[in-house]
Amino acid sequence: MSAARKRVAVIGVGTMGSQAVWRLAARGAEVVGYDRYAPGHDRSAAGGETRIFRSAHFEDSRYVPLLKHADALWEQLQQETGRELRRLTGCLLMGPTDHQQMATVLQSIADHDLDHEVLDAEALAKRFPQYRIEHGDAAVLDRRAGFIRPELTIQTAARRAEQLGAVIHRYTTVREIVPVAGGVEIRTDSGSERFDTAVVTPGPWVNDLLPDLPWEVEVRRLVSAWYVPTAPDAWFGEERPAFIRTAPTHCYGLPSPDGISVKLGLSRALHRLADDPNQLDRTVRPDELEVFSELIGRYLPDLHPDPTRLSVYMEGYTESSRPLVGPLPGAENVILLAGFSGHGFKLSPAFGDIAADLALDGASPQPIDFLSTVGRTEA
Repeated sequence: MSAARKRVAVIGVGTMGSQAVWRLAARGAEVVGYDRYAPGHDRSAAGGETRIFRSAHFEDSRYVPLLKHADALWEQLQQETGRELRRLTGCLLMGPTDHQQMATVLQSIADHDLDHEVLDAEALAKRFPQYRIEHGDAAVLDRRAGFIRPELTIQTAARRAEQLGAVIHRYTTVREIVPVAGGVEIRTDSGSERFDTAVVTPGPWVNDLLPDLPWEVEVRRLVSAWYVPTAPDAWFGEERPAFIRTAPTHCYGLPSPDGISVKLGLSRALHRLADDPNQLDRTVRPDELEVFSELIGRYLPDLHPDPTRLSVYMEGYTESSRPLVGPLPGAENVILLAGFSGHGFKLSPAFGDIAADLALDGASPQPIDFLSTVGRTEA
């Protein structure tokens, strides 16, 4: 069946779903999206004003070709819509020189000839004095990196899809996805509708929607905090890269686009489980800020120790930290994208395109074997 005649449902028009409806609509499919809220809402994984884009990868160099594909699609979406969704300011990847993630990022740079610069502790302290450096630390400046505007991106991708003919049902919760002969039935409180294929991108609601999923997706409650620098020139000067520190506490930060504050975030292990995504606790307790205070005192001494803003959202993690991408077992017409484990937003245009490949053609030319659900036994 040709793309122009294929009816595809996209369940969840958020980080991945908004990109999937754009790429499907661009390829002539008849697309219908469903979201329990509306594209760009702040109740799941896409909030927080900024997210990091980078070309180099700490965890696995096999992501780099996907990052290059995403890079091209970021440019395309900006050109099609006239919106600045991403700004390339660079990203400092910092940590002890003997840390495994630093070795992996250097390997990914070498494997794929990425534009970068290696700075030792002395050069880093001179060029970026806002960071306190420890003995044995070094940094890699990923030049093809910067920040993404998540909420704006989702709304923009969804709107572009609608301009191309997609239909999005807002404030419409999908209750059940039922494989039927030759297709899929989507059931909501308003009734049911039949499609040839469904792309399921439910974010932290994956276990609610697919309770019999053969892989575990752990949902955690993440906290972002914004701090005002006491010496803003260092953070908002000519060079204003985002940063990631690998060890001893994995953390990241982004100077805010408004030139006032710096957003800080933490890794998976430092956040509580979110048992029920429908009842997310959005209140941040004082004790939850202790780890931020320790990081500021140790590595970021010119940030004021009291935050000016706090935000809570959710992310889904697999055991291996590799997402689930591909058909559901026993339901080849249901394509799942879930469990992106904190790696998803920078890659979202690529995964939206991959979802369109899988929904329309049954396969993708992108190198996703290491992420595929086909034959996968671990999460």
